[in-house]
Amino acid sequence: MMSLIVVGAIVLAIALGYKTRINIGLFAIAFAYLIGCFAMGMSPNEVIKLWPLKIFFIIFSVSLFYSFAIINGTLEKLSEHLLYSCRKFPHFLPFAIFFSSTLISALGAGYYTVLAFMAPLTLLVCQRTGMSMIVGAMSVNYGALAGANFVSSQSGIIFRTLMMGAGFSEEDAFINALGIFISTAVIPLLVITGLVFLTGHAKTMKESGFSIDKPRAFDSKQKTTLTLTLVMMLLVLAAPISAILMPDNETITFINSKINIGLVASIFSVIALMLKLGDERKAIASLPWSTLIMICGVGMLISIAIKAGAIDQLSSWIGTNIPSALVPVAFGVVGALMSLFASTLGVVTPALFPIVPSIAANLGIDPMIIFICIVVGAQATSISPFSSGGSLILGACPSDENRRDLFPQLLFRAAPLGFAVALLYNLAITFVL
Repeated sequence: MMSLIVVGAIVLAIALGYKTRINIGLFAIAFAYLIGCFAMGMSPNEVIKLWPLKIFFIIFSVSLFYSFAIINGTLEKLSEHLLYSCRKFPHFLPFAIFFSSTLISALGAGYYTVLAFMAPLTLLVCQRTGMSMIVGAMSVNYGALAGANFVSSQSGIIFRTLMMGAGFSEEDAFINALGIFISTAVIPLLVITGLVFLTGHAKTMKESGFSIDKPRAFDSKQKTTLTLTLVMMLLVLAAPISAILMPDNETITFINSKINIGLVASIFSVIALMLKLGDERKAIASLPWSTLIMICGVGMLISIAIKAGAIDQLSSWIGTNIPSALVPVAFGVVGALMSLFASTLGVVTPALFPIVPSIAANLGIDPMIIFICIVVGAQATSISPFSSGGSLILGACPSDENRRDLFPQLLFRAAPLGFAVALLYNLAITFVL
């Protein structure tokens, strides 16, 4: 009975958040308190301790450092240079948009930030080149997602932390997260290639006569910011990769055990402030506070669900009612349906990742495959106009007429296409790997 109450609370929190446009995390915190204290007999302090402090600290620290590259214009300037480099090959612009978005997102801008300044630029490029808005929208959305999924970027860090919270070692979480990144980088290339070369878009863009003004050079602060960002990424990636390649080396194992991306990012934030690469107040104000509240609030409610036994019951139901070969694919479909109305980071992965260990162990499935299927499925429908990605792209439209034209295209073409390709990919890795 208690499990049903908690599951109902999760569904109700998502529905209320979608209906009222109030952060889902706030509803989740309220339900965690009411159910935990008054239905399960927990003390208020026990409920407060369910706040996922580790996830909060890591996202806060990493986002704070990466925010300097946003507020001083480094990442926006980088995107302009990358697009300018493709000016003589307009039919490759969708790939330039995808790789630009991926790189900038991987450098720490995160999914929402990349869409905020890349989507308007992309839709403007669509107008000037005759490129389909669907092609442009999917290119920038896929790129922002793939880059954010990189193991040292925002989504990748969240995935790794959730996996470790579910009982996986740091090395296994790193490998699983790397598998997610590779998958979400391969799928877009397949989709974009098909859209460009199999639908006539390449010919249209070749004949467009597209031109773009040469962007200004990076200033000294932007060069320093870019250097610091690359150094930090290399530092936090070198240790775990070395530990995987040389697991018996005691020195590397020791160093890897002392590397924490949140703490490293804190040091680099201090360096950035000492070098005056950006204003401290602006950097703090630009942090993804709404995302933090949503992820941590839902995390509290999911912890209540775990204590109530809901996760174990759901795992048992899936293990006995769905053919084992189709379990990863089923997870992908569920993730896609949830993502139509809820956040992948804030709702889908915190709700589904804790189920994976027991399912994988009971059915003898590689947990990486299930993790990949969940994220691939969830992010396949993120371009829906009812989801955060699609709504940001619609908001970037230069006119109401463009917005009216793009809405049905996102809903009836882009989202179904993304879902179909994700489903095929999940089927392929489930039966091939």
